[in-house]
Order: sequence, then C-alpha cells, then structure tokens
Amino acid sequence: MNVINQNEGNGWAMYHADCVDAVSALDADSIHYSVFSPPFASLYTYSASDRDMGNSATRSEFADHFGFLIPELLRVTKPGRLLSFHCMNLPTSKARDGFIGLSDFRGELIRAFVDAGWVYHSEVCIWKDPVTAMQRTKSLGLLYKTIRKDSAMSRQGIPDYLVTMRKPGENDEPVAHTHESFPVKVWQRYASPVWTTSGGVDDEGFSILSAQKAAGEDTGINPSDTLQFRSAREHNDERHICPLQLEVIRRGVRLWTNPGDTVLSPFAGIGSEGYVALEEGRKFVGVELKDSYYRQAVANLASLSTQGGLFDG
Repeated sequence: MNVINQNEGNGWAMYHADCVDAVSALDADSIHYSVFSPPFASLYTYSASDRDMGNSATRSEFADHFGFLIPELLRVTKPGRLLSFHCMNLPTSKARDGFIGLSDFRGELIRAFVDAGWVYHSEVCIWKDPVTAMQRTKSLGLLYKTIRKDSAMSRQGIPDYLVTMRKPGENDEPVAHTHESFPVKVWQRYASPVWTTSGGVDDEGFSILSAQKAAGEDTGINPSDTLQFRSAREHNDERHICPLQLEVIRRGVRLWTNPGDTVLSPFAGIGSEGYVALEEGRKFVGVELKDSYYRQAVANLASLSTQGGLFDG
C-alpha cells in the first residue's frame, strides 16, 4: 500500500493515502459495511492533488478514476453485505455545460456500481430546505424573482440521496435486530423512502427541533449535526467542505451492521463515518488523501476512542 501516513487507535485505523491504493491492499471479504460521500465529480475541488477525484476536469474523467475503486470495494466487502453512498444530482451551468439544468449524477453512480457487479439494493431521498439552498447558491431556478420573470426557468430544490448497493452472495453473519434494540416505530422511520430534515421554527418562533426532542419524537436529519470541520480548512486549495450529517451515517450503521462489525469509508474526510461507527460499537477503517482532513479525522477518532474504551476486552 502506498501510504503517506497512518494512525491506529482502539478499534480504528486511518490511512493517509489514495483510496484506490489503500482499498486494493485490504483483504478480500473483510468489510461488513461501507458508507461514504464520494466527490461530486468536478462540482467541488477539495485539494490540488492529481489523485483527488474532485480535481477531474470532466465528468468522464471522474468516472474513469472512480471506476478503479468500485470493483475493489466489491472485492473487500463480505458476500451479502452492503455499501451506501451519499450523493445528489448536479446543477449544470451555461458557462461549463452550455445550458442551465440538472444532470443525473445519482443515476450515473448507480449504473457504474451495477456494471461492476453490485446489486442495486435501496435508496432514500433526504429532504433539503430550498430556501437555505437559494441563500447559499443564489441559483436562478430557486430565486423568487425568476417566478416573476419567467417561471419556466424555476425549479425545485435538489435533495440528497443515500443509495445502498449489495454484494451478491449469502450473508453468513445475519444482522438480526430485537424488538428492544429496534422497535417498530424506529423501523417505520428508517423504512420511509424520504427522510425529512429537522430544525427551523414554528409560526410563533419556537424551535421545532427542541419541541420534537422534548416530545420524544423523531427529529429527522439535522443539517447542522456534523463534526467540527473548520480547523481542517486550508487557504491555498480549499473550495468546499461539507461533512455528511451524523444521523444519516448512524441510520445506515444501526440498520445494516452488527456490533463489532468493520465499517469502511474510502473518502473518510474528517472522520464522520468512523466517529459514528465507534459510537455505535463498530470498528472502522478510513482512507483520506487530503492532509488537513486526515489530521482532523485522526484527532476526532482519537478523542472518541480514548473517552469510551469501546473495544476494551
């Protein structure tokens, strides 16, 4: 394995390396579950490295690079077990694409995994606030003035997706939940094809999230429920950093793994997937190419594992 650096702790290992190199060095049939958010083609630039898939000049170049990883993920996954990736469809631009619209990035990823031998298992749509998206992106299709000028150019917001693939074969370690550990009400929330977002205020200005928590209700996916990431920013090459919400990871880990299972993230970023895996009593293997992200991931994982001793004994 061509590793720049590596750190290990109580139940986890982080590799500062190219994800294709690192995953290729893992044992076959050794991973119970993978969960990650891949680079969104060329939409965001994460680092100046030529090995950074987010540095792809075109979607075709990204597909070629990502195509080296998918069969390796299949090889290391145990038969009958799952992999989940977080993604969204991507907006096009007049300058880059010649037209304003959307491209089916989610569909491209699904087809790439299926072509490599994976089974398309399930997916969930994660609601996102179009007002927040409008304020952040100033997208023409979401601006209110567009409706007043020409609503033929207006569109809905772009949701996130958690798409899950399955490796063919029989799972020899069933993930069997009890009613006590996974009540029917919880399963009904997880089984919904749309996961809603929590937060905001009601008509009288009171916090909806606080009220939901007080009533013991499902609080949904909180967009702000992420690990601290500001110290991982770099001035020279940073364009984007948006950690995956912890509750999205938590639902996948709780539903599709047993305690003690090994969770993999080939795009570990600041360690969000590993942090949740350790919290839930699983083990974690992460790979990250960007130095500042890697260092932050190691710090996040080390702080949690030293507090809990999750795998002592």
